[in-house]
Amino acid sequence: MENMETETSGDGKDVLVVASKVKNYIRGKSGMNTSAAVMQILSEKIRLLCDQAMNTAKSDGRKTVMDRDFQ
Repeated sequence: MENMETETSGDGKDVLVVASKVKNYIRGKSGMNTSAAVMQILSEKIRLLCDQAMNTAKSDGRKTVMDRDFQ
């Protein structure tokens, strides 16, 4: 079963997306299949976005990452 794994080690290797949801979305929108390698790439992009959001929150003097930090 494809589940979302939690990032516990901080090493950047865990998959952060629900693979079945991504695959269903792509298939529903385009009829295309999705390579398993896509999940790692998406997770890397999510990590980058989170890192940027954490930096924004920190520079604003907050300890909470908010939705506005992703803009």
